[in-house]
Amino acid sequence: MDNALVIGGTRFIGRHLVSDLLENDYDVTIFNRGNHDNPFADDPRVQHVQGDRTDDEALRTAKLTVEPDAVFDCVAYKPREVATAVDTFTDVDAYVYISSGDAYETEEIPKREGVTELRDCSDEQATDDSHDSYGPRKAEGDRVVFEAASRGINAMSVRPCIVYGPHDYTERLDYWIDRVLNYDRIVVPGDGTNIWHRAYVEDVASAMRIVAEEGEAGESYNVGDRRLVTLEEMVDVIADAAGTDVEVVHAGERELAASGLEPSDFVLYRDYPHVLSTAKLADLGWESTPVEEAMRRSVEDHRESDRDGSEHDPGREAEQRVLSILDTL
Repeated sequence: MDNALVIGGTRFIGRHLVSDLLENDYDVTIFNRGNHDNPFADDPRVQHVQGDRTDDEALRTAKLTVEPDAVFDCVAYKPREVATAVDTFTDVDAYVYISSGDAYETEEIPKREGVTELRDCSDEQATDDSHDSYGPRKAEGDRVVFEAASRGINAMSVRPCIVYGPHDYTERLDYWIDRVLNYDRIVVPGDGTNIWHRAYVEDVASAMRIVAEEGEAGESYNVGDRRLVTLEEMVDVIADAAGTDVEVVHAGERELAASGLEPSDFVLYRDYPHVLSTAKLADLGWESTPVEEAMRRSVEDHRESDRDGSEHDPGREAEQRVLSILDTL
């Protein structure tokens, strides 16, 4: 395979995927509406076909224009979009769909492909745009991939957990980086041992390419850092990457409630550990970036951006009240 079509390709995961494909000598075309700045606009190696992926005719036109060997679907959010794509690209060498670790229904450690149950998806959820239906929609997209493979289509999926790294427009990690860069004492809910598996974005990009090259039709592959860190360890890794020292202050539910907060107000906190097995992907030859290096690149990008994670801020004044309460205990 040497000719790739990336549906999406300009914002976050798709942007890193395009870079990874270029580094591995692919001819790359991106297909999107053009609503966001194209970081590859001045790169002659990257072609651009403009169109809406929800427009079936536009998708067919992209196929006829590019004649891709591999298709990477970064922006399929509804099952119908996946169904249209697999039927459009029936004869490609690989169609890779980005699913999500949120597609899993059962809470178990770790969550394994083909073993851990997926979420159900109702007809209403399949067409809904809300956050609550995101996991069910991704799970149904996986089932579309499985069915397509049963018809001989070389369709596969990757399931990343929480993705972080340069150009992350969600700003989830940016909240914690901003706290570390600006404060000496960082409030962490609970005892700091909460685990929500994360995946460095460049590793998600390389995983998609490797799955296209080495994966099996009808299979899904989890993607996540090979080394997991707790919430407190993540703060420490950020501090090391930033070259600073911080004090992590644990706050229980009672102390948080006294300031009108609860643990879930802190982004990347999760009561039950969310852990994905990545052994299946590793068996294809995939490797992940060491967490320390991934965080160094993330902090460097944060400093060069205008992102501060303020959308996720529970309020520094409330945190200060928590710190004052804890200081009196």
